[in-house]
Amino acid sequence: MDFKIVTLPGDGIGPDIVTEAVKVLNKVGEVYGHQFTYDEQMMGGVAIDHKGSSLPKETIDACLAADAVLLGAVGGPKWDNLPNGDRPEKGLLGIRGALKLFANLRPAVLYPQLKHASPLKEEIIGDSLDILIVRELTSGIYFGEKNKVVCEEDDSKTFASDLEKYTVAEIERITRVGFDAAMKRNKKVCVVDKANVLESSRLWRVVVNRVAKDYPEVEYSFMYVDNAAMQLVVNPKQFDVIVTSNIFGDILSDEASIITGSIGMLASASLGEGSLGLYEPSHGSAPDIAGQNKANPIATILSAAMMLRYSLNLDKEANAIEAAVMNVLDAGYRTGDIMSTDMKQIGTVEMGDLITAAIK
Repeated sequence: MDFKIVTLPGDGIGPDIVTEAVKVLNKVGEVYGHQFTYDEQMMGGVAIDHKGSSLPKETIDACLAADAVLLGAVGGPKWDNLPNGDRPEKGLLGIRGALKLFANLRPAVLYPQLKHASPLKEEIIGDSLDILIVRELTSGIYFGEKNKVVCEEDDSKTFASDLEKYTVAEIERITRVGFDAAMKRNKKVCVVDKANVLESSRLWRVVVNRVAKDYPEVEYSFMYVDNAAMQLVVNPKQFDVIVTSNIFGDILSDEASIITGSIGMLASASLGEGSLGLYEPSHGSAPDIAGQNKANPIATILSAAMMLRYSLNLDKEANAIEAAVMNVLDAGYRTGDIMSTDMKQIGTVEMGDLITAAIK
């Protein structure tokens, strides 16, 4: 089969790691009889420099015409204080909105070969960990009405506000994404909210209870976000799928990434109503090591595996990439960020080559 993929290498190490993911995808195509056609576009700081915008219209148009989008990373201090207010991160929010991607799937996986890297004790973390955080992506407090009132006569009365607002439809669609994901895993969902304080969270509970009736096989529960943050540290293995709002998901997914030991291993997917999705590593652009053959490409390669699974419906091929990563880790190869005693340190390109060679 022939698939069209837009690549957005972006900034910093983005081009380095996307190159390796494309290398792996090409090998998958050879082994399994698929043709991947790539359309490289600009987004982020590089787009600001060359196109005058963090998200040019031609990039949006190309993504909408593709089967899937693979992103490297965006951002860097060079673009932090532009006079027009544009930033690379604005392009990231913009592309999610333009593609109508409302669900962020962020696996927090601790690989047994890297369990030493977790800051948690072995009796807590065990030999491995596999949590999927499903975060609502396009609503809530980040997108709600914002207000600032300046009281010049008495500055102590100056205030600002951000509205946390969710509709029933928005809650239902993200809940179904989480429950559908649970059906393919261990059929267990924890919905994280703050229903003891927030009216919006109480609406979440009403909607989740209704949607859950369509998934009788899924065991589900609710947990306050403050307790969830604690439980991720003291008993993370209790979780399978976590479904939550935009702001809570942002915070908890970052916490979960730290307990797995290396953010350089963590993939993510942003999905909408159809099959089109945006796939990217969870880490940043790391401009200090860009172009130096030091970046860990595994998170991007695993994001490509998620792309095969969720957008292209190629489960067997996605499994082949994940197995290849495990084989390379089993053989003792490590990039600098996951290096440990008695392992063999290699660079970005070498890691991509080894994973490519292990595809079968």
